[in-house]
Amino acid sequence: MSVDPFMTAAPVIQVHAIAATLALLLGPVVLYRHRRDRLHKTLGYIWVVAMAVVAMSSFGISGFGLIGPFSPLHLLALFALWSLYVGVRFAIAGNRRAHEKTMRNLYWRGVFVAGVFNFLPGRTLNSMFMDDARQLGWVVIVLGLCVIFWGIWREIRRDTAAKTGAKHPIELSL
Repeated sequence: MSVDPFMTAAPVIQVHAIAATLALLLGPVVLYRHRRDRLHKTLGYIWVVAMAVVAMSSFGISGFGLIGPFSPLHLLALFALWSLYVGVRFAIAGNRRAHEKTMRNLYWRGVFVAGVFNFLPGRTLNSMFMDDARQLGWVVIVLGLCVIFWGIWREIRRDTAAKTGAKHPIELSL
């Protein structure tokens, strides 16, 4: 592992990476703290700002553009900004359940998906962790996507079990 690719990266990439790291580390603390107190609110606002910086700074990163300077990850940035807006709006309105679901989905799907694709060969994160074997980034991406799809599949099965009255999701296949 070498931090040289990060240190020599463009300032927008450095800001993006620092904000993403902060959001990645704060996410579980904010999402899974049992008490919804002042600390939750303060860390939550820091997390929202970090996520907004990540999303906004992504528009300054254009090395993988498919349509001009934009790539599919920029759609994810727009989705993140919209989710932040909606999630904060739910919190202000007092809709705790919708706020929680929106923010958890943004963290586990948005942050995780974007993070996985940072291992594409040629990206800074790939260069830092896969210095001599950059093609291993594809393995990280495939494994990460499998985890994401497994989580979605589990959620669908759980929701279907709840709707059908099955006591356990396994009963659906019987």
